[in-house]
Amino acid sequence: MARRGTLYGDIMAVLRRSFLLSSALAFAAPPGCNASSGAQRGRLTVRRVKPSEAIEPGLHSLGLAPERDGLLYVPPSYSPRERMPLIVFLHGAGGTAQRAIHPMQPLADKYGFLVLAPDSRGRTWDAILGTLGPDVAFLDLALEWAFRRCNVNYSRVAVSGFSDGASYALTLGVVNGTLFSHAIAFSPCFLNSPDRSGLPAIFISHGTRDEVLPIKVCSRRIVPQLRDAGYSVNYVEFDGPHKAPSDIRERAVKWFMD
Repeated sequence: MARRGTLYGDIMAVLRRSFLLSSALAFAAPPGCNASSGAQRGRLTVRRVKPSEAIEPGLHSLGLAPERDGLLYVPPSYSPRERMPLIVFLHGAGGTAQRAIHPMQPLADKYGFLVLAPDSRGRTWDAILGTLGPDVAFLDLALEWAFRRCNVNYSRVAVSGFSDGASYALTLGVVNGTLFSHAIAFSPCFLNSPDRSGLPAIFISHGTRDEVLPIKVCSRRIVPQLRDAGYSVNYVEFDGPHKAPSDIRERAVKWFMD
């Protein structure tokens, strides 16, 4: 969740320079991006592979970093003989993979999908801090780790998140639309994508009483500009503050699984 203070100022600075305040959907690189670097342009390079290592149902640490790492949740219904959808879920500012994955586990059990939740490299995702790169590179490693172990349904892979995690999910979803079939954003702030590929289906929700990331300058600007750019957007407003209510989360999951 975005906090007021220094981090809130960082987010609003990105908001001001993002496409939200322009009259057209822009895909200019954030300040500091090196156009020659795939990671710094938000491009994931992970390849779709058949699993070569076994994994059991349950919660698994990735073991890719000594401190800020990530988690993979495999529901009880998983079978290595059948492909299963995957949702990559990105935490809010100051959050962790553990905090992000917890509310998704009951939905994964009910509807039958995998959940991958990486930790950001810093206190929040790199795009919010003004550049892309380290978090993209780590997500590549996390996806590779999951793909080697899970029989993933590659036609149904979503990137999702809450707050600045939602902004990052939209950014990566637009850049990597040939990898992500869906992007799900709960209370996003902005979209700032250096490139775009494919046309992932998009779900966005936002509370009308959000005082952290006000709906008027966030989702009510994002949604029409995405639609004008050719994206199919399922948009839900609810009477509430800066949060992702359980019924909205389930509505998004059902939309993704249909």
